[in-house]
Amino acid sequence: MTVYYPSVYYLKIYLCKMNSSKTVLILGANSDVAKQAIKLYINKGYSVVAASRNLKSLEKFADEHHLDKSKIEIKYFDATDFSSHQDFYDGLSVKPNIVVYAAGFLVENQEALKNFVGTFEMMKTNYIGAVSILNIIAMDNSNKNLERIIGLSSLSGVRGRKSNFVYGSTKSAFTQYLAGLRQELTSREIIVNVLVIGYINTKINAGLELSKKLIMEPDYVAKFIINAGNSFEIVPNWKWKIIYWILKLSPEFLVAKLP
Repeated sequence: MTVYYPSVYYLKIYLCKMNSSKTVLILGANSDVAKQAIKLYINKGYSVVAASRNLKSLEKFADEHHLDKSKIEIKYFDATDFSSHQDFYDGLSVKPNIVVYAAGFLVENQEALKNFVGTFEMMKTNYIGAVSILNIIAMDNSNKNLERIIGLSSLSGVRGRKSNFVYGSTKSAFTQYLAGLRQELTSREIIVNVLVIGYINTKINAGLELSKKLIMEPDYVAKFIINAGNSFEIVPNWKWKIIYWILKLSPEFLVAKLP
């Protein structure tokens, strides 16, 4: 008996149709990684709600990349305006299948130690705002379609180091929150992932002295978001996986000597 296999073209059409009814909510969608994720999700047939304070930047991005306007909705969202989060969620035209929290803010360690305003902004954006909106989303039992929540964290949160421990503490808190949320949502078969990310060539890292051999591009990292599986911690790039385990397993006196 002869078996006929569908062409790649028809397979892509099938996958797009399969995902056509699914919606991805990206919070902090103006980040460089989030923008690449928007493109990839739309290419896979998902609809995307791109939420950020900078609507003009997202609209420009959608126009420049000729994104299907029927597949993207741009909405205002401020991670640090906690009192607005419930209204934001209630106002969504479609409740999401997948949620990605990509909002982030960085102040260099020495500045953060001297200026609590910047430190507090990091706390609000990287952790408190995430807990506020994700609690609302996760506790909505009426949304039977929710299947996955993905948070973007950092290797800076793996161990406290003198070079970036203030920023790292906000990311560590976020990672631990997601770990508990994963356990909370297991009974509802909702997967929670965290991307533990190293250096990326993005505007948040502009001006920092980073090793070029370790810098990843936003589109490379975005692929790990789109293809997230069942594992909780996802570390993009094999070099960063080695660094991750060095940080995890090294005794304190060695960690203190790291740059």
